Amino acid sequence: MDTKILQSAREAIHAGKLIIYPTDTQYALGCTITKIAAIKKIYKLKQRPHTLPLPIAVASKEEITTVGIINNKIAKIIDHFLPGPLTIIIQKQPQVPSELTAGKNTIAVRIPNHPIALTLLQDTGPLTVTSSNIHGQKPYEDITDIQNAFKSRIAVYIPGGLLNQPPSTIVDLTKKTPHVLRTGPISLEDIIDVMQS
Repeated sequence: MDTKILQSAREAIHAGKLIIYPTDTQYALGCTITKIAAIKKIYKLKQRPHTLPLPIAVASKEEITTVGIINNKIAKIIDHFLPGPLTIIIQKQPQVPSELTAGKNTIAVRIPNHPIALTLLQDTGPLTVTSSNIHGQKPYEDITDIQNAFKSRIAVYIPGGLLNQPPSTIVDLTKKTPHVLRTGPISLEDIIDVMQS
């Protein structure tokens, strides 16, 4: 883990700039969730419709409670599956900017099981964890391809090797029954089993 690159990434984040960082599934396009201008840069760079919320990554279960509202059943899911390839949709805390959530009162959050991501998140606080690609296109697996695509519009690129794992499962936990919005490594059956245990 290159400490100089990590320090540069931290400085870029605090300055409201964009970075690329590795996760346990794919490379993520990151910015702080506390600066509206940075969030808008993500949407512009990805050409992502503003009707689609941006998922975020945090370093711990405790940090999830700073952005979202959890109950005992949701806590079970977090304890069992996170860190890991699961994104949970929960009710957001009031201070989370609506620009991040496309005006919705929910937030998509995960804890990536990757040492670089976790080290970075512990220092920066919550970051966006959207895929490193133009909206609708296939995510890049190699940091060099991402650099060629985005060039200087990204302040810092953190290399993490070839990343081509399936994207995380996305599950909506805001209703009585969990609902999977994107199929991934963790099945709905696994989620329900843990909630009912």
